[in-house]
This record gives sequence, structure tokens and C-alpha cells, in this order.
Amino acid sequence: MKPISHIAKTVPASGIRKFFDIVSQMDDVISLGVGEPDFVTPWRIREACIYSLEKGYTNYTSNYGLLELRKHISTYLNERWGLHYNPENQILVTVGVSEGLDLAMRAILNPGEEVLIPEPSYVSYKPCVLFAGGVPVPLGTTPESGFKVTPEQIAAAVTPRTKALLISYPSNPTGATISREELQAIVDVAREHDLFIISDEIYDRLTYEGHHTAVPELNGAYERTILLNGFSKAYAMTGWRIAYAASTPDVIEAMMKIHQYTMLCAPIMSQMAAIEAIKNCGRECDEMAEEYNRRRRLIVAGLNNIGLDCTIPGGAFYAFPSIKKTGLTSEEFSERLLFEEKVAVVPGNAFGECGEGYIRCSYATGIDQIKIALERMERFVENLGVEGRLKAAGRE
Repeated sequence: MKPISHIAKTVPASGIRKFFDIVSQMDDVISLGVGEPDFVTPWRIREACIYSLEKGYTNYTSNYGLLELRKHISTYLNERWGLHYNPENQILVTVGVSEGLDLAMRAILNPGEEVLIPEPSYVSYKPCVLFAGGVPVPLGTTPESGFKVTPEQIAAAVTPRTKALLISYPSNPTGATISREELQAIVDVAREHDLFIISDEIYDRLTYEGHHTAVPELNGAYERTILLNGFSKAYAMTGWRIAYAASTPDVIEAMMKIHQYTMLCAPIMSQMAAIEAIKNCGRECDEMAEEYNRRRRLIVAGLNNIGLDCTIPGGAFYAFPSIKKTGLTSEEFSERLLFEEKVAVVPGNAFGECGEGYIRCSYATGIDQIKIALERMERFVENLGVEGRLKAAGRE
């Protein structure tokens, strides 16, 4: 037999899913691992889906998605950010932001062209670049910079092969947010070097400190930005797999062609539900965000109290504490914590090399569960300290 694609063979499996699969086979595990809201999708959204099925809406839609949904997305972007996207040819409904990212990469990249990716970053960013024939170029960030990439880093990494910059604020896994002024400086560098900007803003409504800035609203950004957003996080609709891309007509047409031949369209039931969500569920989004904010303060205080240094995240629903003081690698810490105390977290190196020495803790779970998880983590860290003293005394 001839070998499979070398890219498919060499790209590692998701570090997040590895732990999710282990957790699914264990009892009494508190999961701070997978970034999925613990809230059930609001009833009126579910009801809209049920009603659509009862009315017989089980057919294909336009490759671009339901025009009614695209019109509501266009209105939403205009009212919230002052952005103007023609629903006819500048918005594409996708099967989650993950598909939107894949389409964006395949639409703009030629073989060997480079994409700059600040790290730590979401696990699918580098593979999507590789699957499109591109070359991912990581830009490491640190707690000292607030896990934010700088214009100077971007400018220093640009080569004649650089095609795009991929950014995501609020960030997964760090929860980092960025000011309007800092974003404008980044856009200025992208404009100077004529780069596409792919902006994943799936956590825009989960911003707790300051105000979120949509990249396309910045000076010089609109014509070069592919905006990706969706319903999974803010509306608690992860399993519905519904999102959208907004950009210039030529970019959206290119993305649509790939979508047309591979996915065809997002499920009509999910699109009907999304119409209800974007029209009428802003209050539910705000209520869920308020609850995440409570959990954010609780988990960060708890982690710091344990001795796992953690900067307070400005958005999303992740904390990214350092475990360097324990002397364990990210994977060692995560595996031992899971098997010894039944708390699931994700090792930081799943999000890039500079994530080594950290773990990602999702606080998209109930406060009571978070409190128990913190108690178990404290006991785990204390036991590591006992082991260290025993080793130092030569008793082990």
C-alpha cells in the first residue's frame, strides 16, 4: 500500500481530546479540560429548532447559508461594531469557527506561504495552516506581556513568504485580551507588510475587563481582515456547529467555493436556531457571561492561593496557571493530577512550545465543582511538596 499523506501522518492529535477521551472512561472526575459551556442552550433557541423540524425544514440551504440568518448577522455586526457587510456576498455561514478557519486558510494560501500565529494558541491553528499547504510561524508570548503579541514581534517575523497573521482575542488558552490601541498598532504592521488578518473572535461576548474591539473596525483593517465568529461559546451552542465568516466579496466567494464542494451547507435546523439566538437571546448571553466572571475570580484566587501563579484572564473562560514550581512538565502534572486526584486539565504544551510549564483550566463548570477541584489540586500540590522533601532527605 502507498503511504498516507505525510502532513496527516505527522500532525499530532489534539492534546485537548486526548484528555477528554481518558476522562470519558473514568468516574468522579471534575473536568476543567474541554472548553465547553456547562449551560444548556437557552430554551427559546432549542424551541426554534424543534419548531423548524415540526414545520419540515430539513432541506439544504444556499451554500452561503440562509439569507435571513445572514441578514441578522449583518445587522448584529453593524449595531454592535458599526461594521457594514453585505449579507448577499460578504457573509458565509460555516459549520463552526473551526470550519471557517480551515476555509480561510485554503482560500488565501498558496503552498509554502507563511502564517504568523501568536502562541500559546488554540490547537487547530497550526494544523489548519499545514493542511492548506502553508507554513505556520509561531510567535511566543509570555505572562510578562499579558500573553499578547507585540507589533515588534510581528514585524521581525515577516519574510517575503508571509501571507497572513492569525490572531484571537480574547484568547484560548490564556484568556488574554488586548486594548484597541494595541490592536491598531498590530493592524498598522499588517498593513505595512500587506498581510491578511484572520481574526477569530468567538469569545468576543465573554470579555470581562475593558471592551472588546472587532478588528475590522480599526483603521486600515476592513479590507484585509477575515472575521470569524459564531454561536458556540456565548450562546452555549457548541454541539449545534454554527458560525460565520465575514470579509470582502472575493474572499468570501473563494471560501464559499471550498465550502460548496466539501461541506455544502450548515444544517438548516442549526441555522434556524441561530436566527432566534442572534435576534432574541442577548440577555441570556449577558447572564452567562456574568456567571463566568464570578467563576473567573474564584478560580484565579484559588490557583494563586495554592501557589500556582496565575494572571487574571480578561476574557474567554480559561485560566492558564504556571506549574513550573512543581518541577513537573505540563503533561506529567496533568496526567498525575487526573489519575491521583481525578481533576482534568489540559497541559499547556498542547497549545505550542511556549505553553510548556502551564496548564489550561476551564471555568466553564459550576462553582461547587470548581471549589472541589481546587481542594483536590491543593492536596495534589501539597503531596508534591512532601515528595520533594523526602527526595531531598534521601529517603526515596
